[in-house]
Amino acid sequence: MTSFSYIDHLECTICGKTYPYDGLATISVCCGKVLFVRYDLPRLRREVQRSVFDSRPANMWRYNELLPVTDPDEIITLGEGGTPLLNATTLARQVGIRRLLIKEEGLNPTGTFKARGISAAVSKAVEVGARGFTMPSAGNAAGAAAAYCARAGTPVKVFMPQDAPSSNKKESIVAGSELNLVDGLISDAGRIAVSVAAEQGLFDLSTLKEPCRAEGKKTMGLEIAHQLGWRMPDAIVYPTGGGTGIIGMHKGFQELLELGWIEGKLPRFYAIQADGCQPIVKAWNDGTDTADPWPNATTKADGLRVPGPFADYLILQALRETGGGALAVSDDDMIEAMYTLASTEGVIACPEGAATLVGLQRLMADGSIGADEEVVLLNTGSGYKYLDLLRGPGE
Repeated sequence: MTSFSYIDHLECTICGKTYPYDGLATISVCCGKVLFVRYDLPRLRREVQRSVFDSRPANMWRYNELLPVTDPDEIITLGEGGTPLLNATTLARQVGIRRLLIKEEGLNPTGTFKARGISAAVSKAVEVGARGFTMPSAGNAAGAAAAYCARAGTPVKVFMPQDAPSSNKKESIVAGSELNLVDGLISDAGRIAVSVAAEQGLFDLSTLKEPCRAEGKKTMGLEIAHQLGWRMPDAIVYPTGGGTGIIGMHKGFQELLELGWIEGKLPRFYAIQADGCQPIVKAWNDGTDTADPWPNATTKADGLRVPGPFADYLILQALRETGGGALAVSDDDMIEAMYTLASTEGVIACPEGAATLVGLQRLMADGSIGADEEVVLLNTGSGYKYLDLLRGPGE
């Protein structure tokens, strides 16, 4: 008999110790690090054919066997996932590459890819007993948490830097969350959120300090493979703050390989950061397995302003295992790329997403990506949330 979810256990990403999946999970007790959700892939391979996904509604929950929620009635959804993989033919000609694709995550609920991870995390947490949440965020994750917790009927306290985008503050308020503005960065917001969660019996949704946001994000990889006819591109260029997307997609592709649903080499992952906040780039260039916190982090791309990603070791592992890399780009270049993406392909990208185009051009110039390759750029959110960065009439 098939299952709605083939979730089997949780696993520490450092030592491999396993834990049951039937309660609220945070980080591993053994090592204090990220927990991965693991599935019974041999049984899934025996019982399910990949063709089953073709006839299901085009949202991320079509891949329910590889997601952590066991009861379909517990899913908290706003229709997330199922975003298009756009063939950017004009832009491909301009940059001189055989095939360029854009995964357009700005079409998700609340306008960003954060919807995927928050849907999975809130759904699983509510399923196993959570009745309230905290969420630290540079902006977009807080807005998504507010919306999904409103949908779930659960309270959420969000914590954002004072200078987070006004659009994120407003969407958090309009969705009924308790907005708390913090002096400092996302790291400071995170410390407060964890403390409040512990004091008030709430569940903290911090990036990769619970295991299910990565499961929602991995569906970007599942969709890319599915949309390409169950194969993988040569490379994925990804804007990297907390890095959940790289980690999730890397995990998702590995699961598909183990299931025998795809073949070949994993796509090379390239992490793009901002000049003013590049801890992963520095660690990559230094050849270290972890990243030191970036001092005085600053960038207009708020999603990239993560000075000390908790899962630094997993991001760097994904880059190394796939033969990828990391580089940083300037705010001015990524904002200019917002204009390029819009004027050539009609994609109104967030600055983080536009940074991937700048990164691609640099990677092609240094030979890391060849002209005969197929590359996917991840636009992680809608540029409509960042209109203040764009020039108006007469400006």
